Amino acid sequence: MQYVSTRGGMTPASFSDVLIEGLAPDGGLVVPERMPHLDFDEIENLRKLTYPQLAAQILRLFATDIPRETLSELCERAYSSANFPTEGVVPLKPIGDDLTLLGLSEGPTLAFKDMAMQFLGQAIEHVLEQRGEHLNIVGATSGDTGSAAEYAFRDKPNVAVFMLSPQGRMSPFQRAQMYSLTEPTIHNIAMEGVFDDAQAHLKALATDLEFKKRHSIGAVNSINLGRVTAQSVYYFWAYLRLTDALSDDQRESFEFSVTVPSGNFGNILAGHFAQQMGVPIRRLVLAANENNVLDEFFRTGAYRPRASAETHATSSPSMDISRASNIERFIFELLGRDPEKLSAVWKQLDDTGELDLSEHLDDLHNKYGFASGTSRHDDRIATIGDVYRSTGVLLDPHTADGVKVAREHVEAGVPMLVLETAKPAKFAEIVREAAGVAPEVPAELAKLLDAPQHVVKMANDEEALRAYIAENALS
Repeated sequence: MQYVSTRGGMTPASFSDVLIEGLAPDGGLVVPERMPHLDFDEIENLRKLTYPQLAAQILRLFATDIPRETLSELCERAYSSANFPTEGVVPLKPIGDDLTLLGLSEGPTLAFKDMAMQFLGQAIEHVLEQRGEHLNIVGATSGDTGSAAEYAFRDKPNVAVFMLSPQGRMSPFQRAQMYSLTEPTIHNIAMEGVFDDAQAHLKALATDLEFKKRHSIGAVNSINLGRVTAQSVYYFWAYLRLTDALSDDQRESFEFSVTVPSGNFGNILAGHFAQQMGVPIRRLVLAANENNVLDEFFRTGAYRPRASAETHATSSPSMDISRASNIERFIFELLGRDPEKLSAVWKQLDDTGELDLSEHLDDLHNKYGFASGTSRHDDRIATIGDVYRSTGVLLDPHTADGVKVAREHVEAGVPMLVLETAKPAKFAEIVREAAGVAPEVPAELAKLLDAPQHVVKMANDEEALRAYIAENALS
């Protein structure tokens, strides 16, 4: 399997190469030359596998340059009981109204980002060891990516992490998880502005090829394709667990829908990958918060990213994003995987600030099965309270956005899965307001709230960021 850029200016590369590179050198995003596909019988053969074994089988379709035994070992370490103590790694929990939660928050930082990041921590360190190299990861976070990356790489001697976060835009728990770390290779940088500003700096550094090479810069945001491929695994797992009790005939005609709280479009893109690979997903429902640029796109075909000043600070802060990186990968697909067409529409976006892709609406809804909706503060308050009163289950605000939108798209006879974003303990204030009870916080994590915090505050200034990285990077 080889990988190319959405913009056409990259020599085909291996999975190991794109793990280390992150963003394509021409400024595009890396995609597979072709999407692998499994037929019904091949997916059935995966049914009895454990989650680490399933991950190895699915990722083997992408990471063809990593020996099979090595990949299995990486997945066993990534999805070990030490990292994911819950039986099965990813539990399914019915919550009524024909909805089931897919529990993706059983990892070390209590958020779904651990599911891919723990694999990246193992895989990137393996590639670096094989090559005798080191890597300085520059990332941007709106809340959960930062802690997931730092916990995945904190003990990796060949990797340093520089994580940009927007000042004042994360929950106290999210800040404590990141800023309490004391490893000298972990650098937290709280920047003025919003997540989109931090992400813009990340991309600027990644496309400055001289700076990138001189300081061995890499990325673990979902611009790194390794994140998306690892996330596709739990869509396979969900299908297999939903159909465990069905007969072969029932499985052959089975379809389910998935609602995904979405900010940067990485998690739902992984669902699109899984759908293309053979998982029978009927609808991919995108749940947005007040920053509903993507909801507008999937309803109307108009893509209008907002400026930083127009990006709302909300009570589901991990989704406070107005320019979703991964939408480029999907628009590339929508345009027939034609890099010239993609480059042309991206130039139009740069020139005018918007795209009109309404001529593709039929494909969006019928060929690819996308739908969408928006949830606001009052919606998530009502949803958290309602689900708790009816089931005893507490939701974090992002998952509540997902449940609210999922209820609007349930179809008779089609199971609806909602992807859990994080444990409610990470957002205790809004959960307490909505449900009247405080979410349980694991004792070892509760201590972080009182621990000293280590963070550098910085202006929204790319030159200051470059200077800081140059001074502190591994070399």
